[in-house]
Amino acid sequence: MADVHPGEVDKPKEVAAPPMAAVHKRKSVVREYAEAIAIAILLALVIRTLIVQAFTIPSGSMMDTLLVGDYILVNKFLYGPELPVTDYRLPGLRAPARGDIIVFKYPQDEKRDFIKRIVGTPGDTVQVRSDQVLVNGRPLTEPYVRRTDTPLGDRGQPAYCGYAYGCEPTVVPADSYFVMGDNRNNSQDSRYWGFVKRDKIKGKAFLIYWSWDSDRHWLRWWRLAHYIP
Repeated sequence: MADVHPGEVDKPKEVAAPPMAAVHKRKSVVREYAEAIAIAILLALVIRTLIVQAFTIPSGSMMDTLLVGDYILVNKFLYGPELPVTDYRLPGLRAPARGDIIVFKYPQDEKRDFIKRIVGTPGDTVQVRSDQVLVNGRPLTEPYVRRTDTPLGDRGQPAYCGYAYGCEPTVVPADSYFVMGDNRNNSQDSRYWGFVKRDKIKGKAFLIYWSWDSDRHWLRWWRLAHYIP
């Protein structure tokens, strides 16, 4: 039997613990990423709620100004954005004006968003006769309107008016707007369902940032970054 001398007994080797600095460094990196992601999400929500929101054009009611497949940005800050979960609006830079293309909550179904052009502002008298819009008794110049020169179009029926609103001189109520689509013969607008309340307007369209023709499956590159006046 071998002699055993004090101090010669084999001891299990101890595994060195990672330096505390390395552990803290890993935690710091994870925390930094998490904070960056949280800040990015918060900023995106703030921007979408208060400043700019993206929308897609699903129908041809605003042709040829806006086409089906256009992706647009809407300025919500201009008119004063609505604060979430409240009925309060922040002060805007200006009020909606005639000629503005606006996105708003559809009066007959507020879960849906509509886009049209403002024709009449509060206090204006609007009348639609054939293909002509009169505002305060004067013909409105509308170079952006798409007209249909057929027997079914407005120009083929100069004396006809079958709309619910606007056939006779109609005064736009306070805090309300009379809106119409640029594609007049293919637009459900204030002529059919009435006025848009001021507090239902989300903002003014100002930029086409993407445009995709789904029928031909190609990018309308000439419409990219197109400013909407």
